[in-house]
Amino acid sequence: MLIHLRPAIVMMALFTLLLGILYPLAVTGIAQVALPGQANGSLITSNNMVIGSSLIGQNFTSDRYFQGRPSATSGTDPNDPSKTVSQPYNASNSTGSNLGPTSKALADRVAASVESLRKQGVTGAVPADAVTTSASGLDPDISPADAALQIQRVAKARNLPEADVKALVDNHTSGRLFGVIGEPRVNVLALNLALDAMKK
Repeated sequence: MLIHLRPAIVMMALFTLLLGILYPLAVTGIAQVALPGQANGSLITSNNMVIGSSLIGQNFTSDRYFQGRPSATSGTDPNDPSKTVSQPYNASNSTGSNLGPTSKALADRVAASVESLRKQGVTGAVPADAVTTSASGLDPDISPADAALQIQRVAKARNLPEADVKALVDNHTSGRLFGVIGEPRVNVLALNLALDAMKK
């Protein structure tokens, strides 16, 4: 029996060392040298403090800021641990709403979001990402069309010319990767930091 057990133990130890320790260390080391920012979470700092990541959205609610895509993430209710409550952009519980296209709750929520935008003076077509959540609930980006809908509100709240805010949005709009992959997008946290840096 030992003749069969010994090679199995040796192979398990070898592959644990190789694939469980050496390979992860090598990949981590290469990543730290080649792409240190991305390897450490694509963190964004302001005044020498980490304030977020360019990969995870944040819940901006003030009219003075551009707001991200709606988030369906939730968390534990602090008053009753057996229940959950809405916690937008909760990175420890990345999830979508799991509501399908025939869901009345989804249709009602989207209709309420569209109605809220109409009350703010938005006319015409509403971009899908302005009223629907993503699969992760953590999207850091919005479409240029969604950002354009918010320019007037942000400019008014900050007493800035709309043209200046629009130029800022244009400067923070990223195109498709290699010109073909993905969609144009605006990183909300980076845009809001640039907004705060503008002279009032």
